[in-house]
Amino acid sequence: MKTSLLASAIAVTLSTSVVFAADLKFAPGEDARFNWQSYEALKSMDLKGETVTIFGPWLTEDKELVESVIAYFEAATGAKVNYSGSDSFEQQIAIDVQAGSAPNIAIFPQPGLAADLASKGFLTPLDPKMGEWVNDNYAAGSSWVDLGTFADKDGEDHLYGFFYKVDLKSLVWYVPENFEDVGYEVPQTMEELKALTEQIVEDGETLGVSVSVRAAQRAGLQRIG
Repeated sequence: MKTSLLASAIAVTLSTSVVFAADLKFAPGEDARFNWQSYEALKSMDLKGETVTIFGPWLTEDKELVESVIAYFEAATGAKVNYSGSDSFEQQIAIDVQAGSAPNIAIFPQPGLAADLASKGFLTPLDPKMGEWVNDNYAAGSSWVDLGTFADKDGEDHLYGFFYKVDLKSLVWYVPENFEDVGYEVPQTMEELKALTEQIVEDGETLGVSVSVRAAQRAGLQRIG
């Protein structure tokens, strides 16, 4: 059965079709705002004639953005990369892996779904050296390695993907007056937040709320952390 490589929110290398230098937004090596070492290193990989397939949730503007990055991979290596996106990614990737038609790389919005597929043997582990690279080059690198590490069908942990294009989608907000009335202290760590959540449930209260930033600001709520 064909398995998929995981990119927990994507594995940087890849997506779309043959790209020529003229399609690159920035000429390699000419814009000092970028570090071009990775691009130059990719040139040592001759992938002409190779095709890589990627499936993910990104459409419209997000699709265009990731393709603009992947264009450099294609230009440096000569590979052809086909990216396809779907707003029903979660359902479709489960169908594809079970049918044996998984992509080479999948872009998972939720690590939980990736962990589930890894436990069923549908994902291919990355080289352990990738974990060392993430640990050395990402801020809080060990935490990112942990988030991309899942147990396989035999219960053994492996690194299946690394994070790219991470967006902060939601925050926890609270009503200061309610906390003061009940006597709850604002948590400073994730452990304290979990403990407070459990305490609120035991007390039968519903003081916590997760809402959008604009809605929270309009309501005069404050953010935890």
